[in-house]
Amino acid sequence: MQPLLYRHNESFLLETGATLPELTIAYNTYGNPSNPVIWVCHALTANSDVAEWWPNTVATGRFLDPEKYFIVCANVLGSHYGTTGPLSINPNIGSPYYNSFPLITVRDMVKAHRLLAKYLGIEKIKTLIGSSLGGYQCLEWAIANPEVVDELVLIATASKTTPWITAFNHTQRMAIESDATFGHPNRNAGAKGMAAARAIALLSYRGPVAYNRTQEDPDDSKMENHRVCSYQEHQGEKLVKRFNAYSYYRLTQTLDAHNVSRNRGKMENVLSSITARTLLVAISSDLLFPVGEHELMAKHIHGSTLRVIDSDFAHDGFLVESDKLNDIILEFYG
Repeated sequence: MQPLLYRHNESFLLETGATLPELTIAYNTYGNPSNPVIWVCHALTANSDVAEWWPNTVATGRFLDPEKYFIVCANVLGSHYGTTGPLSINPNIGSPYYNSFPLITVRDMVKAHRLLAKYLGIEKIKTLIGSSLGGYQCLEWAIANPEVVDELVLIATASKTTPWITAFNHTQRMAIESDATFGHPNRNAGAKGMAAARAIALLSYRGPVAYNRTQEDPDDSKMENHRVCSYQEHQGEKLVKRFNAYSYYRLTQTLDAHNVSRNRGKMENVLSSITARTLLVAISSDLLFPVGEHELMAKHIHGSTLRVIDSDFAHDGFLVESDKLNDIILEFYG
């Protein structure tokens, strides 16, 4: 589904103090605008078309039911899919930003989406829902504007990016930087480096159990050209065909900067300021956002509920285990 575009023709101040001279936000909606609003915040390389990247969710009887709810998803700042990012034209110079695009924080993403919500006339969000980077956004929104959000669904996420996650992200950036084309004023610059970066990321997204279950060679005598090698290359090539290295690089930096307690005081006090009725969903085998991260949030978000999905698919479990997730969220809706 082609996204709609909202254009904010004024300068947009970022958390770092830098400014974007103008802002475009790509977004999709599903259902009747008169119905209660569910706002979906997407993960790292997804887009605003939830039905495309989150299988078995936007459908009758599912937790994103367009017959019952007005569903909104907006593409994040810095992304490749229509919202202002590194490949957008910088009106001050008449050419794309490329590597001069500034650092974007999760707070900047939420600030932009609040502008979109105002434009759409949305004053109340029934349920704000997101996983991974999407969960980061949901937390920030519920903390910055608690009066807007009635319910919060946080899936495979955390209140602060850990050194473990940053290590993965920085290693991916090292891979991109090793591509000699990265930094050139070209939309395809850094493509090989990004392919390697994505292959690194997949290790953390899927984990050893899923890899060993799905990538075993049928031929036990094989000594090279293993099935998993083709899989790693294929995953890197897939991302190259649909994304760009400048956005990928900046968005991993956005992940690293995430900390809801930054300049707000103690983490436990910040989390306890959330007033939305909250559901946390962890994936049992998640290497990036283990169950303990969700237990920490559940401890300090008053009245929150924590559920754990048993899955072999690590962080990608939030995409793979759609039926389990659907049952948990529908039960939460009540």
